[in-house]
Amino acid sequence: MKKRNSITKNLTPYLLLLLVLAVVLYVFRVANIKKHDITYIEFVKYLEKEEVESLEITPKSSESVYYLKGKLEKYKDNEEFDLIVPFTDSVVEDILTESNNQQIDLKINKEPSNLWLNLIFNFLPIVIILGSIVYLTRAMMGNGKGGTLDFGRSRAKLNQEGGKVTFKDVAGLNEEKEEVKELIDFLKNPKKFQKLGARIPKGVLLVGPPGTGKTLLAKAVAGEAKVPFYYISGSDFVELFVGVGASRVRDMFKQAKQTAPCLIFIDEIDAVGRQRGTGLGGGHDEREQTLNQLLTEMDGFGANEGIIIIAATNRPDVLDPALLRPGRFDRQVTVNLPDVREREAILNVHAKGKVLSEEVKLNHIAQRTPGYSGADLENLLNEAALLAVRRNKEEITMEEMDEASDRVLMGPAKVSRKVTPYEKKVVAYHESGHAVLGIELPNGEEVHKITIIPRGMAGGYTQMLPKEERTLIMTKDELLQRITSYLGGRVSEELFIGEISTGASDDFKRATSIARSMVTEYGMSDLGPVQFEHKSGEVFLGRDYTNTTKNYSDTVALEIDKEVRKIINECYENAKKILVKNKELVEILAKTLEEKETLTKEEIEDIVKNYKNDNKKTKTKKEEE
Repeated sequence: MKKRNSITKNLTPYLLLLLVLAVVLYVFRVANIKKHDITYIEFVKYLEKEEVESLEITPKSSESVYYLKGKLEKYKDNEEFDLIVPFTDSVVEDILTESNNQQIDLKINKEPSNLWLNLIFNFLPIVIILGSIVYLTRAMMGNGKGGTLDFGRSRAKLNQEGGKVTFKDVAGLNEEKEEVKELIDFLKNPKKFQKLGARIPKGVLLVGPPGTGKTLLAKAVAGEAKVPFYYISGSDFVELFVGVGASRVRDMFKQAKQTAPCLIFIDEIDAVGRQRGTGLGGGHDEREQTLNQLLTEMDGFGANEGIIIIAATNRPDVLDPALLRPGRFDRQVTVNLPDVREREAILNVHAKGKVLSEEVKLNHIAQRTPGYSGADLENLLNEAALLAVRRNKEEITMEEMDEASDRVLMGPAKVSRKVTPYEKKVVAYHESGHAVLGIELPNGEEVHKITIIPRGMAGGYTQMLPKEERTLIMTKDELLQRITSYLGGRVSEELFIGEISTGASDDFKRATSIARSMVTEYGMSDLGPVQFEHKSGEVFLGRDYTNTTKNYSDTVALEIDKEVRKIINECYENAKKILVKNKELVEILAKTLEEKETLTKEEIEDIVKNYKNDNKKTKTKKEEE
């Protein structure tokens, strides 16, 4: 019913506009008709000469006359004559007789029964036009309810009860929940804090990578507090006209004061909160005015008691310092990527309503998905469900989960792409080189899957995951072994194919990036514990111009290049020694890959186990001999 009323309300202005246009066209047409006044004698002469083409007779008994209107043959389309004749039966009879003899297009109207009808017909078009203009103007101005021209009104949407999302719907984020629980306690019982003189933070900034649950956490705070909840995107403040954004900020806080205590959630606040006075082309007046108004409303001369602002962004480096000072956004809550326990909890939340097979173990999937955000995990389960439906299965099996993981990570498989036997062989040896180094390096990553089926831009890939998930630090030895592992594909091509290909370009990119960071940022080279470069936060000039800040001379730049090359070369030689030593294992993996195209962790472990057992037997025989 509400939807139907909304459609009717939206169509009403357009229907009225069409009616106005129809009336205007009618009036314009009537006004363009050229009228000729003729006498009764002239009319009789025209009638006798058979020059009358059409005739309309309207009696008017109150005036004792007949009104005659018609066209002559010589008239144009927009011409007609008007005539008034005495109210006598003989006159009308003569006219009717002549018109019947000549077969004139004759129309006789009934006498109007009421004077008011004439007034209505004469003044109704004018009333409709004026009324429609007034209605359309009020509709465009919004009539206080946010119309087309009502630019200054806030676009924030209000949810009176805070929403249905609670902390139960937010898996993981235990520390983050504790940080924002104080806000809920304050909104429910402010006297508890005021008694000890405590001041609750006016603003909380949620910072973290995309998809980690910042918006979901804000919804949960509102749902737990059961208070009015305003939510708006940062881009909703910005308009073409300067000053509109500032007006919307004022109106938003005005509405919030009327419903305090309440929450205001601003998503993607970096759209209006960027640092002022930056950029090659100067500042943006509209955005800066909006930011200035937001700063004033949060902590200016006026008090905003009972209003707590929660904002979210994944770009805290570009925000204006005035926005982050105490008194405005007092507290920053970092929402990081989930660890293995949090990933399992997130998977359990999103698995509700999905029919999973008994073989699907969510804790195993959580271990295989380091670096996935909450949104990625939700997408993983959804892709698996779609694949199961596409394959006409009644439940989601581990096969769909594996395929969904690959689709999320690398894209859909290019099954129809034609791959030559030579390309297949090169890719098989390339991926086998990565896998063997992952197996043999003591601090290397664990090999979970190898495939030579093309996905996205890759001809194949080796999925390697850390043996222990760590997010804080990495040692020099671990970094060196990671570089060695990246170089394994090129080394394998060189040793076993006798040719090198373009397939290692992305591996080189990653290896070089780690090696350069070791030299310029981490102090892990012969140049000593000095930081020569650091990632720059000044992104206003463009990433290509100021990607890093350099604090060294050209002479030191040469030394840095030498150290980077030294690290890469040493890792390359180390990779070559390991692959030469395990030549048979590389060939076994490569040939198996050419046959099966995909190897799972269990299959790889079986191949490695059989290879080591055969080596032991060979050594034993040699020793006996």
